[in-house]
Amino acid sequence: MKKSVVGLYVISFLLKKQKRMPLQSLTQNKTVMIILIAPEQDIPNEIEILNQLFKEGLKFYHFRKPDKNYAEHVAYLNKIDKKYHNRIVVHFYHELINDFNLKGIHFQEQKRKDSLEKGIGYFNGLKMNGKTMSSSFHEPEELTACNLEFDYHLLSPVFSSISKKGYEGRGFDVNHINKTIVGMGGINSETIQETIQLGFKGIGVLGGVWNAENPVESFKEIEQTYKIHNS
Repeated sequence: MKKSVVGLYVISFLLKKQKRMPLQSLTQNKTVMIILIAPEQDIPNEIEILNQLFKEGLKFYHFRKPDKNYAEHVAYLNKIDKKYHNRIVVHFYHELINDFNLKGIHFQEQKRKDSLEKGIGYFNGLKMNGKTMSSSFHEPEELTACNLEFDYHLLSPVFSSISKKGYEGRGFDVNHINKTIVGMGGINSETIQETIQLGFKGIGVLGGVWNAENPVESFKEIEQTYKIHNS
């Protein structure tokens, strides 16, 4: 067995032993799996809007800012009301989880592949107790074959992206996959019903909120539509 494969199983075993966020707590309330992805580039009044979104009930905020360095990540988090930190999942600088009361960490697809090659050492020093761990996928076959236990998986693009022009949707049907999968790409109030019918346990939104004239009202509409079709 290759070293990377051995490391994969060891990581999975160790993470199972840690007291991470129980999977059941993520899915038992059907309205909770609405994940908002941060806009890559800062937008006017972003923090003010974000705090309002949290106030309106946003439970999952994926903090993805690839152009920000560590200090800028810290500055961004310090601008957010601390009582909402436990709703934030970081994509970069996972060590931030040690200094902030964050919800969890997320692995971009390439980061996941690179980290697994390093074996169990990646998680040394990360305080993962009570935290979530998720990852991005772009192929259902890779998601199915992945032996590492993530609390949930982001799969995209389900529909043509709102925020990325030319990023065409592929209409993935995941009803046959026994994992918690969140659909991303082109998700808005008009595509939610089909997303649920395709077997997704949650939805991830980016352009459907941040590109809207009123992001808060757009989020509320998406949440209400999701509740109606997922009841």
